[in-house]
Amino acid sequence: MSNRRRKGRPVSGWLVLDKPLGMTSTKAVSIIKRLFNAQKAGHAGTLDPLATGCLPIALGEATKAMPHVFDSGKTYRFTVRWGIATDSDDAEGQVIGTSERRPTPAEIQGAIPAFIGTIEQRPPAFSAVKVDGARAYSLARGGENPDLKPRPVVVDRFDIIATDSDHGTFEIDCGKGTYVRSLARDLGEVLGCYGHVSALRRISVGPFDEDMMIDLDKLSAAVEENPEEVVDSYLAPVEVALSSLVGLPLYERDANRVLRGQAVLLRGATAPVSGSAYATGGSGQLLAIGEILAGSFHPKRVFHL
Repeated sequence: MSNRRRKGRPVSGWLVLDKPLGMTSTKAVSIIKRLFNAQKAGHAGTLDPLATGCLPIALGEATKAMPHVFDSGKTYRFTVRWGIATDSDDAEGQVIGTSERRPTPAEIQGAIPAFIGTIEQRPPAFSAVKVDGARAYSLARGGENPDLKPRPVVVDRFDIIATDSDHGTFEIDCGKGTYVRSLARDLGEVLGCYGHVSALRRISVGPFDEDMMIDLDKLSAAVEENPEEVVDSYLAPVEVALSSLVGLPLYERDANRVLRGQAVLLRGATAPVSGSAYATGGSGQLLAIGEILAGSFHPKRVFHL
């Protein structure tokens, strides 16, 4: 078997892109991969083309930490257009219902508490949820009405930012799997006026927030004008994605064992005895992600940085 080298540079880290309107997440990853001439890249949580904002893109070894970002909480700011229901629950879909009714600020405020906490939510027809092995959006595009069952999601915060006669702008903190489009649809139904998302921006994903976002045009200009080491300064370290895990600094002998995929016993009276963790070496370099079982760290994913 031939041992072909992977094309590109072995650059690793996180690029937190402020995804522009109209671009798919897959396209954004391909652009970033090309700009950094990276060997490997992926994103940690899809944003629809009509959404903007926080898209964490993992390069190189950071792709091994992507599962820990997928499960992170997210913050969204979005605008609901009252009086119109669409088949996609956003501005891109076909109109399927209209209403002359418009909710008052007091009515909106009174309806919101029902959408806070663990709630049952039916995903949009145009979503990536699988129905009998097929994606719901594929069925919907083919003219079918996919039978999507409600499922529990968590909304920790649901604030009103602004209202006018035809719109309401909101900000939420939510857990994995929450569809903002479904919130807009269901809120409109509760208020008796219909509603769909007319604007959507993701503000944060886990540890990645607005302060870390980079504009694509700015990044492209930097790549044209600067050498690789300057461009790489836009990257956040791989371990930023692991802030929810326990950090384990290891001495050289144990660090070498972990790099070989071997478990090590954690010493000291305050050493944790269970849970997910990441290990670092003497100089702070990331070594591995793993689990602590009965006082020993068992590496699951080893990093080569």
